[in-house]
Amino acid sequence: MNPISPATGADPRVHADSHLTLHYRLSLVSQQAVLIDTFGDKPATLQLGIGQLAEPLERCLLGLSEGDVRSFDLAAAQAFGERNPELLQRLSRATFNAHAIADTVYEPGDLVELPAPGGGRYAGVVKEINDQYVLFDFNHPLAGQAIRLDVEILGIL
Repeated sequence: MNPISPATGADPRVHADSHLTLHYRLSLVSQQAVLIDTFGDKPATLQLGIGQLAEPLERCLLGLSEGDVRSFDLAAAQAFGERNPELLQRLSRATFNAHAIADTVYEPGDLVELPAPGGGRYAGVVKEINDQYVLFDFNHPLAGQAIRLDVEILGIL
């Protein structure tokens, strides 16, 4: 049974649509490199379920209560997935140029959005660029990486 907060009458645990105030740190396990860290700074305020936080990270928060401090180690498959070699794609330079922003110089490492069939957008990282083609990596930038999520739930709104 979940306790009910006497002040609000609401369940004080994190749900799939909760508004939260929290501190969090996201780091790569293999390199111990910190990607995002709000500890010691202003906390983050966000709503779950609308894309403000990646879904694998949101899953870690479900069921936590105000005041909880936790760490989660996620294998690549649990986090942003394994790297998929099929998501390395060559796009002809002519096709790329037709969709690129005019007068922009692109280099390896640049994140570029391209139109998708049906009106959507694809985001890919330029891996190689030459006169014949542009090689894109459409994997999530954290695909293939084990990550650690450290959180402190400050408030559930």
